[in-house]
Amino acid sequence: MKKFMIRALTGILFAAILVGSMLYGWQSFKILFLLITALSVNEFSTLLKQHKNITFKKALAILCSIFLFLAFAAMTHNWEVPTLLLFTPYIITVAYIFISRLFSKEGNALENHAYFALTQLYVALPFSLLNILAMAGAPAGETYHWLFPLSIFIFIWCNDTGAYCVGCTIGRHKMFERISPKKTWEGFFGGVAVAVGASVAMSHYFTVMNVWEWIGMAVVVVIAGTLGDLIESSMKREMQIKHSGNILPGHGGLLDRFDSTIFAVPCVIAYLVFIGML
Repeated sequence: MKKFMIRALTGILFAAILVGSMLYGWQSFKILFLLITALSVNEFSTLLKQHKNITFKKALAILCSIFLFLAFAAMTHNWEVPTLLLFTPYIITVAYIFISRLFSKEGNALENHAYFALTQLYVALPFSLLNILAMAGAPAGETYHWLFPLSIFIFIWCNDTGAYCVGCTIGRHKMFERISPKKTWEGFFGGVAVAVGASVAMSHYFTVMNVWEWIGMAVVVVIAGTLGDLIESSMKREMQIKHSGNILPGHGGLLDRFDSTIFAVPCVIAYLVFIGML
């Protein structure tokens, strides 16, 4: 009972901070997700260094993620600054990391470069792309709106709730038993149904997209989010760990909470480009 209460309170507080920061304004949104980006890269880098003989500088990986997020954040504000200039700190830091290996006597250069790149592509880039989503839903003349970023989280939470309830009730057919023994196809389609229901409701209040476009976005989020969850589960299984960290009492690490998000964000951006919203 105590563990349940801790998990529930952490979840409520976490959701409240997340939603509140998005609704309050672009400053709180960017500050929160900049912090989440840095902490998530730190968490992922720590896991890699514990599991593999990795010697890349974790602090530099975190610094790169900060520069990348800030570059995307600045780019979406329509400041009259060349895009290349915004990304220059990131490019210089990445170049330094690669060049510095030439002067290092430590081995595994290729492996170190590969895992460093993974921290950026798997963690830092998806969080940075949230800035693009926040710009996509903004009214004419503005550069920020919470609609699309918050919609992703709503659909993920609806999917998780539907998948859990349906899976526990009638789940029989396993999806990927080797990776995630509790996931079932019945739960998956239950999650789709709840997320689609939420998208239909949102289409009545937010007419920036029609009902079918909202449904399409919900389906994209559910599929991408489920794949993201499974991929992180496969990595944790290989590392023989249950959670990616312990920063969230009762829930584990940040990557345990955002594993679906980091896959859903790039896919939603591609979807919005496809339907002409970006």
